[in-house]
Amino acid sequence: MTTAKPVMSVRRSILVLGLLEAFGPLSMDLYMPQLPQLAASLGTSDALAQATMSVCMIGLGVGQLIAGPLSDRFGRRRPLLIGVALFALFSLACVFAPTIEVLIAARLAQGLAGSAGIVICLAVARDLYQGAELSRMLSLLALVSASAPIVAPVIGGQLALIMDWRGIFGVLTGIGALLFVLAATSLRETLPPERRHSGGMLRTTGRHLRELARDRVFVTLLVAAAAGGVAFFTYLSQSSFVLQNEYGLSPQLFSLVFAANALANMIGSQVSRVAVRRLGPVRMYLSGQTATAAAASLFVVAALAGLPVAAVVGALAFFLFSIGVGGPNGTTLALGAHAERAGTASAALGTLQFTVGPIVAPLAALGGSNAIAMSLTMAAGACLAAALAWLVVRPLVARAGLAP
Repeated sequence: MTTAKPVMSVRRSILVLGLLEAFGPLSMDLYMPQLPQLAASLGTSDALAQATMSVCMIGLGVGQLIAGPLSDRFGRRRPLLIGVALFALFSLACVFAPTIEVLIAARLAQGLAGSAGIVICLAVARDLYQGAELSRMLSLLALVSASAPIVAPVIGGQLALIMDWRGIFGVLTGIGALLFVLAATSLRETLPPERRHSGGMLRTTGRHLRELARDRVFVTLLVAAAAGGVAFFTYLSQSSFVLQNEYGLSPQLFSLVFAANALANMIGSQVSRVAVRRLGPVRMYLSGQTATAAAASLFVVAALAGLPVAAVVGALAFFLFSIGVGGPNGTTLALGAHAERAGTASAALGTLQFTVGPIVAPLAALGGSNAIAMSLTMAAGACLAAALAWLVVRPLVARAGLAP
């Protein structure tokens, strides 16, 4: 249970926490409409242009293994501020990247720095909440963070009319600087010194990871999250190519479609927030995973049958809505038994999600991005996650007395 004081403090800071959690969408979605133009500008392939997204996502994942344990050792605030400051600096490096290779390296560093915002926000939430209330808190954060993929591609599409991709990264630099100021002035420390871990970082982190590995529920949720990450990142990295090149959408129209899908994701998270107190995190998680697999399968049907773009966009909107329903509850179940190592647990969860997807998803685009390859990859990841949810997670949580 939480006391009134930290609840009110988090409510005052929820806007900033949500924006900090939006590092991933901000890093991806603002320049997504510019991906085809970026490839042409630097004289590179579609696959390497997509790699600028992949390496950033990998950085966002791997960096969590650094930022999460650091926040367990030194508190949440200091590592967060350092990460945000470095994000702004590496965004500036992207502006002046002369080649695709330099841009890829800068994007990797940008992701490593930005990971602090993602993982530490989850740890802060776990510091203060548990169970259905944690799920509701994560849904509230999603209400703010999901606004980024709604607004960012629309703004990115409009900015594409007046600036190139380098200008977009200049905008990201300014966003990073603004978030640093907001974090420095608005966020308090939620992990008191008596709850921090002493001793060597490597030894402590290794012990925490071993303890996490012994939790079968956590490990299964981890694998399911990685499979879901493949489906989501396939959508994220290939949708601009498929919808623009194959279905004929302009960068501006694509940005509107992408924003509408992000709105569907936000609506899904708020459906979860309203329903979780009555249905519980387990039922909401299972419902979300099942619906996500169904939506990805509908996309396969639409792609194979050559249905018009409206059917494809509808299936993708359903896909994003379903992720919004299941996502906060999967995180709640994964972190529930690990209050004393919330930073490391959040890092492990985020790292697998942010690295497996970016590694696997581009493989489907090696022959060129197309709707069939994109839909089949998404369906494979989503159906695997749903199967793990029903066949492994549900029996395990039922034996643990967590299922309704």
